[in-house]
Amino acid sequence: MNAYVPPRVWTWDKENGGTFATINRPTAGATHEKELPVGQHPLQLYSLGTPNGQKVTIMLEELLALGFSDAEYDAWKINIGDGDQFSSGFVSINPNSKIPALVDHSGTTPFRIFESGAILMHLAEKFGVFVPTAPAARAECLSWLFWQMGAAPFLGGGFGHFYAYAPEPMEYPINRYAMEVKRQLDVLDQRLAVTPWLAGDEYSLADIATFPWHGKLVIGNAYDAQEFLDVERYTHVARWAREIDARPAVQRGLRVNRDPGESGLGVPERHSAADFD
Repeated sequence: MNAYVPPRVWTWDKENGGTFATINRPTAGATHEKELPVGQHPLQLYSLGTPNGQKVTIMLEELLALGFSDAEYDAWKINIGDGDQFSSGFVSINPNSKIPALVDHSGTTPFRIFESGAILMHLAEKFGVFVPTAPAARAECLSWLFWQMGAAPFLGGGFGHFYAYAPEPMEYPINRYAMEVKRQLDVLDQRLAVTPWLAGDEYSLADIATFPWHGKLVIGNAYDAQEFLDVERYTHVARWAREIDARPAVQRGLRVNRDPGESGLGVPERHSAADFD
């Protein structure tokens, strides 16, 4: 087998193979005209039930469980396999064409928020929950929140891609990213050995953001890689993840827009707290 020699200037002349190859491209912007629907509730979420999308629906369900009626939302499914994220309407609220994206209609002028971390921060500050106000505690919470934002691409786009979605198994990238994911799990395991939640004694944004990725990796079946990564050894992560998974709001959040096989742009899946009563 001949070793790959990169050209002097890379050009896109063919699909790279593997899952999602048909929607990957080296340019940004809309590929087709299609406006986004708008429902009746203060918050309009355009997303999919992937880990990044679940961060936001878990947060919204936690807010509803606390009685915040202004956190009622419509969840419009963006089927990334069909390229919904490249519609003109979606690109207008997220020029990066990635889910999730949110439009806040609660004031006189609607505005967009894109990137899961920014959405979580917006909601936490809007409702005054899940992020501490004391400087040291807030710093700890935000440190773990942004740790997750930096860590997830190595888990999903790195390990997950090469282990589960690439055209063929490749030893070097799988080893490289498996090593990094196990290091991340060890970071979490050591932290959770000495504190119940990532930011300390209180459940926070840091836990909400990290659970759909690392938590579900350990107690779920992400990428069918649990045996390969020997996740059973991370006992403190497993304890933490099971406690989060048992929360009713989390279970509701995990169910929203979770089927990537159906496009839901015509009907919002989720309306308000009453829908799950």
